[in-house]
Amino acid sequence: MNPPKTDARRHHDPQVRGFASDNYAGAHPEVLAALALANGGHQVAYGEDEYTENLQRIVRSHFGGTAEAFPVFNGTGANVVALQAVTDRWGAVICAESAHINVDEGGAPERMGGLKLLTVPTPDGKLTPELIDRQAYGWDDEHRAMPQVVSITQSTELGTLYTPDEIRAICEHAHAHGMKVHLDGSRIANAAASLDVPMRTFTNAVGVDILSLGGTKNGAVFGEAVVVINQDAVSHMKHLRKLSMQLASKMRFVSVQLEALLARDLWLRNARHANEMAQRLAEGVRAVDGVEILHPVQANGVFARLPHDVSLRLQKRFRFYFWDEAAGDVRWMCAFDTTEEDVDAFVAALKEEMAR
Repeated sequence: MNPPKTDARRHHDPQVRGFASDNYAGAHPEVLAALALANGGHQVAYGEDEYTENLQRIVRSHFGGTAEAFPVFNGTGANVVALQAVTDRWGAVICAESAHINVDEGGAPERMGGLKLLTVPTPDGKLTPELIDRQAYGWDDEHRAMPQVVSITQSTELGTLYTPDEIRAICEHAHAHGMKVHLDGSRIANAAASLDVPMRTFTNAVGVDILSLGGTKNGAVFGEAVVVINQDAVSHMKHLRKLSMQLASKMRFVSVQLEALLARDLWLRNARHANEMAQRLAEGVRAVDGVEILHPVQANGVFARLPHDVSLRLQKRFRFYFWDEAAGDVRWMCAFDTTEEDVDAFVAALKEEMAR
């Protein structure tokens, strides 16, 4: 039987890569193969399919026997659903000022989730028990939103990492105050690869209650999951996911991508490669006079400061974003498909523009 004809055609050059975001990368071939495997025939909708059921077994192997995964469409959806699940209507979330939920989600936690974010400035994107205490007060004050959750990001928005002991200290401190802990893990694979530990080592093993598990930045087409680790911390997750417009009817196509990443070591291979490319990029950049690396390069991002006019010229050759344009700060991200040649070409272009 001949394949059906289509008018679809390629509209981009697949050889072009940049350093703007790991979201720019396509899907890993093994993920695409898994999608094709899940296609064909009928499967029960809304998560009662064989792929979503098997995903539960895989998630429990990573995050403990009580873990339960609720696949969703995207990272913002995962964060909003997860935070709603562990707060009351009058609840507030303590987070770093640089956290994705505060800076890059268009106000969704506030507008869609009805949450108050209590932010704390941090030099490296990381919270500590002492920093948490700047906002952890006023539980009996009806004039103030009640702090109920501490949300941390691993790896952080600045490309830095929490050690397992640091997360354990946060969880113990939060729990002592009656608060729960949410971990935004959009790049959790990069963190585990860099720390060289299983993901459980800094999640369920140290007291994290609920997790946003990333897939898209690690090689999926789309799809993340809310992973409930502490079942006593939440209730009615199914209803909340639907209410938040994050329930996929053909959920098998989200679940099978996460299955492809997590069932064996694809998630780790992809993350390790992206991290290695970031290290290669950082090494090349350090050799360029006039360019300053701003934060430790611990995952797959490099934050740097260089002359503004150089960045503008370089952006015409490679896509990347300013982090703080007034200060001249930029962010360069590597992905699972970034090559050594990509990195070396970028460093060579940077040297050329700096020399002009």
